[in-house]
Amino acid sequence: MRAGPVRGLLFFGALVVTPLFGLQHWVLNLLVFVLMFAVMSSSWNLVGGMAGYPSLGHAAFFGIGAYALGLIFRGHTVHSGYEPFFWLPVIGLLGAVVGWPIAVVSMRTRADVFAIVTITFLFVVQTLAFNLHGLTGGAQGLAMPIAPFPAATFEEPFYYVLVVLLALALGLTYGALRSKVGLALSAVRADEDKARGIGVPTTGVKVLAFSVSVGLTAMVGGVWGYYESFIYPQFAVDPLITIAIVLMTFLGGRATLWGPVLGAFLLEAGQQVLAYQLGGNQFYLIAYAMIFLLVMLFLPRGIVPTIAQRRGKRSRSAGAGATPAPPASGLDLRAATGSRGTP
Repeated sequence: MRAGPVRGLLFFGALVVTPLFGLQHWVLNLLVFVLMFAVMSSSWNLVGGMAGYPSLGHAAFFGIGAYALGLIFRGHTVHSGYEPFFWLPVIGLLGAVVGWPIAVVSMRTRADVFAIVTITFLFVVQTLAFNLHGLTGGAQGLAMPIAPFPAATFEEPFYYVLVVLLALALGLTYGALRSKVGLALSAVRADEDKARGIGVPTTGVKVLAFSVSVGLTAMVGGVWGYYESFIYPQFAVDPLITIAIVLMTFLGGRATLWGPVLGAFLLEAGQQVLAYQLGGNQFYLIAYAMIFLLVMLFLPRGIVPTIAQRRGKRSRSAGAGATPAPPASGLDLRAATGSRGTP
């Protein structure tokens, strides 16, 4: 546990200095999307990993965040370029408020039924995005102001905002893991009926985790909409977004601090690189799936838990293999204690 904060400082220190090395635009663009999915995977982990409720509707809140920021700045001109970022806390609060009643209703169900309910909500939001032409622009899309950042450093403001959001998501996860909230979520994941029977406020912690999770996702959606400067419903409310963040969380390890981040860096970076290398023929999806299947075959619980389990087994084996010291004789005990003993 002592090494955890040190690792965190080193990790975020590396993220902060990375753009200073004069990376090419495509590399920074790749890192922007990797950070987006790292934040969303960490936020999904609060409800899907720690509480054990596999939400498949997070892409809906991603789209809600994008459209909300787009509607706020529709027809407006941004001057410094940072004005939309100041609205992100409002977007997050909006996502949490919308998610609260959704959680109250949907979390009356469990497991596969809960997944079906949440993905149904996703398709409802997607249908509204296509048909509410006055708000979303329908299939024509919704234009946002183009960020007036210099072309040489255009990606950097978005990159650093996402670093802050990732720090927030990991901070909330770290706090949950070390608090009664995290203990209550673990009890819900293990056996919700028994947890309720011993007095755990199961409904409250579930709804809280879901609301915080979708609020963070909505903020990422706002950053994405501003970064792309044009919002199309087929991309803003895309079920593949949900599938991606779920796979990343499972790959890295559910209910862990660094697992979702590791999964996002591996899968999203790999997908982006393969897409650049193989172009638009979609063959990169085959390689993407093969990588995931191989890791799942050899690391079925996810990378972080499997490595931790194997290290624990190795440590126990090393301890069991150590030769115990022979018991001391009576003469040795008398010598050690300074006693003369009996004649």
